[in-house]
Amino acid sequence: MSDLLAEQNLILIVDDSVDTIRLLSGMLKDQGQILFATSGETGIRLAQERQPQLILLDVEMPGMSGYEVCAALKGDPSTSGCAVIVITAHTGVDSEVAALASGAVDYITKPFNPPVVRARVQTHLRLQQHNQLLLQLANRDGLTGLYNRRFFDEALAVEFERHRRQKMPLGLILIDIDHFKAYNDHYGHQGGDECLKRVSAAIGATTRRPGEVVARYGGEEFVVILPHTGTDDLQKHGEWICKQVRSLNLEHQSSATASSVTISAGLACIVPNQSDSMQQLIAAADQALYQAKSTGRNRAVMGTPK
Repeated sequence: MSDLLAEQNLILIVDDSVDTIRLLSGMLKDQGQILFATSGETGIRLAQERQPQLILLDVEMPGMSGYEVCAALKGDPSTSGCAVIVITAHTGVDSEVAALASGAVDYITKPFNPPVVRARVQTHLRLQQHNQLLLQLANRDGLTGLYNRRFFDEALAVEFERHRRQKMPLGLILIDIDHFKAYNDHYGHQGGDECLKRVSAAIGATTRRPGEVVARYGGEEFVVILPHTGTDDLQKHGEWICKQVRSLNLEHQSSATASSVTISAGLACIVPNQSDSMQQLIAAADQALYQAKSTGRNRAVMGTPK
């Protein structure tokens, strides 16, 4: 495995034995960055926060067993994509079946055979990288290169639950290109496609932090997920996106708003509790977008989830 690929890998070892963690870390130190946890509960929390490519999980631990931890990881959308290799001292068929039934992709027996451990870890890291490439292709919009609606729906579900757990504010921005139908009619569909590409690139360039997502929502609509973003910062970000699109100076002779392409943005922010839903957040941003359009367009308006 190349050094560049290894640097991108994140491996989580979950085992209540510090000696086992040290042993595995020594075997795998050149395969990626190593994280560790000494309990199932801590391992789940670390996996949710860091989302490693691969988890090495001991079966026999105090509290939650490895099988229970694996089932919990696979049942959580934020960690279901992590590959899990179960570590066990048992060599019978029943142990192998139990590991695979809990959602593990493989198992390693104790005492460890270092070449076998490295080979299995390398195999599943390569599979994860291959799967990630396929997911990226499936989750991208063909015209703009942004994430598509399907990916947005999945990402928002994960972020909503994460912010519910952390009791942190989650920001959402719905964006619409002003008078885009008139633009298409005037400049033709090829011109409209070029406009979509330029605007999407400008919006995409405004997101840099981990977890931030820009997606094509449909037609000339876009959506931005902004983790850990309160109302003040969300308002600033919405206004900044509007400014970035204006700075493109794309001519729009058929616009009733300006001589160049502009956007309207609806903003909404929520600290999710148990009774809140993603639909409330989306509805609030959609209503705010409607207000932005009805009050002159070319602006960002804040909404309130109900």
